[in-house]
This record gives sequence, C-alpha cells and structure tokens, in this order.
Amino acid sequence: MKRKIQLRNIDRREFLQNSAKFATGALLMSFGVSEIFGADQSDRPEGSIEWITLNNGIKMPILGFGTLYLNGAEGEGCVADAISLGYRLIDTATIYGNEAAVGAGIKNSGISREELFVTSKLWVDDSGYENTKKAFQTTLNKLGLDYLDLYLIHRPRGDVKGSWKAMEELYREGRIKAIGVSNFDANQLDEIMSYANIKPAVNQIETHVFFQQEEAKLYLNQHGIQMEAWSPFAQGRNGLFTNETLASIGKKYDKTNAQVSLRWHYQRGVVAIPRTSQKAHMIENLNIFDFKLDESDMKKIELLDLYTTQFPEWG
Repeated sequence: MKRKIQLRNIDRREFLQNSAKFATGALLMSFGVSEIFGADQSDRPEGSIEWITLNNGIKMPILGFGTLYLNGAEGEGCVADAISLGYRLIDTATIYGNEAAVGAGIKNSGISREELFVTSKLWVDDSGYENTKKAFQTTLNKLGLDYLDLYLIHRPRGDVKGSWKAMEELYREGRIKAIGVSNFDANQLDEIMSYANIKPAVNQIETHVFFQQEEAKLYLNQHGIQMEAWSPFAQGRNGLFTNETLASIGKKYDKTNAQVSLRWHYQRGVVAIPRTSQKAHMIENLNIFDFKLDESDMKKIELLDLYTTQFPEWG
C-alpha cells in the first residue's frame, strides 16, 4: 500500500499590501537577469514567465506551480486559476493523489496543451521496468494527456535501473519530452549515470533559504542537470514568512518575504514551484521580475543557511 502523505499546512504571512498592484505587476513582468544563468528568452512571449533550456534542448519555465495537498475540487480550481494567471509549469506526482484533479484543472483552463509544461513523478512502489510503464500510462490517463513534458523518479529507492530503462524508452517514443529524478544526491546520480543512455535533465530537491544546497547545485551545474526546488518556501517552516532578514531586504524593494525568496531562487538559476491555494498568493509569486537582489542581499541570505533539511520526516 502506498504511503500516505500527511497534510501539514503552514500559512504564509498575510502582508500583501495591494492586490491590484501585484496583479498589474504580474501582467507587466520585466526580465533583466537572464545573464545570471544563461536563460534563453529568444522566443519568449512578452509578459510571460521566462523559459530555460534543459540539457536535451527542451524548454522549461523557470517558475511554476506546485500542487502538493491540492486535491479534488480545490485542486482543480487552483490549477485552472494558476494557468489563467500565467503559470505554464504545473507539477504533480502519483503519490499526491491529485493527478485527476490537476488534469481537470488543465482542461478547464482553456489553454492549449502545447503551451503547458506538465510534470509528474513515479512513486517508489511502482519502480521497475514493467511497473514504470504501467504507472506512466495510469498517470497519463488520470491527467487526460497524451504525453508528459517531464517525468521524474520521485525517490532513489527500489529498482531505479529498471525504471530508468523504461523511462528512456518512453522518452524515445516521444511520450515524455524530458526525464529526470527527484531527491537524488551526487552519489545516487553518479550511479544512475553509470548505466544511463540518457542523462537526467532535472533533479528536483529540497532547497530554500534555510537549506541552500550549494554543493548539490555545483555538482548539478557541472553535469548540466537543472536544479529544481520543491517547497521553495520550506512550507513556511523556521518562520520563513516572518524572517527579519528577508523582511529587511523586502522593505528595500516593497516586496514580501515570499517574493524575496523566489527572486533568490531565480537569480541562482533554480526552477521553483511554489504551492498555494490562494489566488492572491499566486499573483504575489509571479511578481518577482521587476526587481533584482544586489550582492549584499545575496550575502545576507547566504547567512541564513542552516545546512540541513527542514523536513526530517521525509528522509
């Protein structure tokens, strides 16, 4: 039986100062820091989220929408709202139990499939060659899609080698545009690359201001693997939304702690997929492209690193 994820909600600090202002900013986003990590803006529509290029040439949005805990009608509505506001990267997983709701939200958004970048993940119980093929088809059926843009091995457990072989075949068939992993460390990535014919395009891991994972980031950069942050706000743990350092930085730019955190991810070239059920917060999270953290800001945030996970129960 699949392990159930326990719901744990930690509310964001409610200090949106002007929702209309944030909404306008989301529609008039400007981009000026692609030089930091070499992002490709050549075919980016004006006013949309920037897309980066993965190691296989596939483009992926630098900012997306996470769906953990967003189930049923709420999940369906949140996904549709996020897409309507401009999000194009939608992240889900088999273990979340919400792929059907995410698929319904995608359908209800009215946005063409080609404009979206949809990610799901293979759970441990479905590892192995044959099981992966079956689990992938189940995921597609629940989402109501013909292909995935990104499929990840959720955790480095079970028959990873068999799963990767199946994913490589699905990739070659065009049913997945990019394949990758989640929660893999350097040694585990070395192992998978020892037999892989196709290098992982993405590693989705825990990273936020309290666990910055600089060594992991250096390794991934060296191997051309995109770093992606799950729970980029650490789900509000350790007081992220009220942290005085982030607040003092945000005051300089009239931004919230959440916006400073997402801007920090962006300037490091890390894909982030914040999750929220509040439309105002979806808008807030989009409004990070009209300011730039300076070197002193980045140094202050660097000092927040605790060098350890904030989710020991997920180890």
